Amino acid sequence: MYDQLVSLISSVGFPIAVSIYLLIRFEDKIGLLVQSLQGLREDISAVIKNQERK
Repeated sequence: MYDQLVSLISSVGFPIAVSIYLLIRFEDKIGLLVQSLQGLREDISAVIKNQERK
């Protein structure tokens, strides 16, 4: 892993290597966040529809 990181830094530069690392690291967390936001959107829509019926 360390050798790959050093190779990546030497070929593309430190800022790009850090950006790629962070994107890979946070990809799953971003996916969970998107799912949570979609669920929240559905819940808010259901509450609004329920309020309109009353």
